[in-house]
Amino acid sequence: MTKVLFVVSECAPLVKTGGLADVAGALPAALAQYDVNVRVLLPGYRTVMAQVQKSKPVATYNNLFGNSADVIACQIAGVDFLILDAPHLYDRDGSIYGDATGADWLDNPERFAALCKVGAGIAAGDLPDWQPDIVHGHDWHAGLTPEYLRSAGLETPFVFTIHNIAFHGNASAQKLADLSLDADRFTSDHFEFWGQISALKAGLMGATKINTVSQTYADELMTPEFGLGMDGILQARQSDMSGIVNGIDLDAWNPQTDPNITKFKSPAGKSKNKTALQKTFGLGKADGPLCVLVSRLTEQKGIDLLLDALPALLDNGGQLALLGSGDPALEVALLKAAAKHQNLSVKIGYNEKLSHQMMAGGDAILVPSRFEPCGLTQLYGLRYGTVPLVALTGGLADTVINASPAAMARKVATGIQFFPINAHAFANAFNRLLTLYSDKDVWRSIQRNAMKQPVGWEAAAQTYKDLYESVL
Repeated sequence: MTKVLFVVSECAPLVKTGGLADVAGALPAALAQYDVNVRVLLPGYRTVMAQVQKSKPVATYNNLFGNSADVIACQIAGVDFLILDAPHLYDRDGSIYGDATGADWLDNPERFAALCKVGAGIAAGDLPDWQPDIVHGHDWHAGLTPEYLRSAGLETPFVFTIHNIAFHGNASAQKLADLSLDADRFTSDHFEFWGQISALKAGLMGATKINTVSQTYADELMTPEFGLGMDGILQARQSDMSGIVNGIDLDAWNPQTDPNITKFKSPAGKSKNKTALQKTFGLGKADGPLCVLVSRLTEQKGIDLLLDALPALLDNGGQLALLGSGDPALEVALLKAAAKHQNLSVKIGYNEKLSHQMMAGGDAILVPSRFEPCGLTQLYGLRYGTVPLVALTGGLADTVINASPAAMARKVATGIQFFPINAHAFANAFNRLLTLYSDKDVWRSIQRNAMKQPVGWEAAAQTYKDLYESVL
């Protein structure tokens, strides 16, 4: 059995702000089918500790960046957790990454360096009964792990997954001593990035293997447009780079068993859910498709493009039900647009139950992201026969088969892609959507194709197993 330690900043079901948590929570169970034993090292945020029963620590650190800390072992929802209980770092109001105003915590470098340092300690044998063969870090929060492995004299392989390269985890060079980092390695060959400490760069430079969450995103990261300053590093490490598309939890997202909806097996069974969703959002009947969008409201997610392209949908009989939060200016703009148009309804915030109802009741799911490493909402859409309309980028390109003439002729289309990623192309995609939807036989065929697509973790888990074997 291969033993793997995940070092990660969030993990469902204990704490979630995005898709990273879903991946960290679902992948261990999928890997268990391939004789891989995963334990997940997670910060003991206040919200996490409220769900964890205190027990005897399996490891104790007398001075972890300012105070003592314990590691608590527990199993929740089938996931084996190692919770880093360090109240001086994690027990506070606000979000897991920042305060109530949205500003990053000033001590984030120490908070996640602590996670990395304990990850290295576990690799060194700090637990009495379990020692990993491999450490698998996720995003910049785990990026300093290979530096601490090296300083401890360890050669434990480190696999590093980029879920979103937009966040680098930079810190002032003045923190070198505070973070217990070797000042001699503060160079461009290691973790120095434009005069700062970069946790992301440390992970990229120190990893045995690097992967990201779709092959297209892996290719995109080699370019200045998407690499965000790390493209040169990734080009140099291209032979160690791969893309593995995420899956989704097929039990949590199953239209035949989902307790949040009227259950269905085929596209024809969606009608009751659509009617219920229209009522929930205060929308009436319409001739066109009911689109849904569940997203952070940011320019990265293409919400500004949506605002410009929406008339092509709404003025031609289509509807949109939107759930999300984010940029205050975009929230206001969407609410103003909804006040002016009866076919648009917006709910600010997030609601897990409602998101399931939207997948079940929608005709199409919109994902107009400017970049999207993998994306999960289009996978949920496929599972529920809610046809994805997506930008041609990252994992959206790898998981949706565009309704091109060739794909339609072969009867394999599962959605609609648009490129270039601008409002004009998005509006054209709405026109294509309206045309396809108007032919009920064609639309049902696309929905059936969507529901047949494999969107679980089986293929990804096998590929991760192969990746682990390659580094041992």
